Amino acid sequence: MISAKYLAMAAIGFSLCASIPALAEDAAKPSIEVTAPWTRATVRGASVAVGYLTIENKGAVADRLVGATADAAGKVELHETQMKDGVMSMRALTSGLEIKPGAKVAFKPGSYHLMLLGLKAPLLPGGSVHAVLTFDKAGEIAVDMPVEAVGATSPAPASMENMHH
Repeated sequence: MISAKYLAMAAIGFSLCASIPALAEDAAKPSIEVTAPWTRATVRGASVAVGYLTIENKGAVADRLVGATADAAGKVELHETQMKDGVMSMRALTSGLEIKPGAKVAFKPGSYHLMLLGLKAPLLPGGSVHAVLTFDKAGEIAVDMPVEAVGATSPAPASMENMHH
């Protein structure tokens, strides 16, 4: 006959072994943090706008930003601006953007950015654009991008308080 003591020890051992894969799975998940989202106001009749933010991967595995949507735009594309031989060019990142473990990637003027295409209405200072970023592993992360002045080069300090994770 098996004693209750042995059954209890076996149950504890089994539950510990069963939790190991779950712990390993958590360690392998990316931990993406999105901060300082913002966009610029647009002039009347503009059909495009640009969104900026910072993405940090605090996890142990790489992840890839593969797309985005925004309530204010018909379509959102990931873009990169590059300077080569004194000529600035912009290209779509059709295969997304890898965010390595421990890396912080700034989407800012003259660099990576979200291209908001087919604006539904002008973006006005003081307003906000709701966007959803889609990552291969982390899934969807919602952000609200405060609308700054037309010529803004960075988010206003008050906008920094509206950071999302």
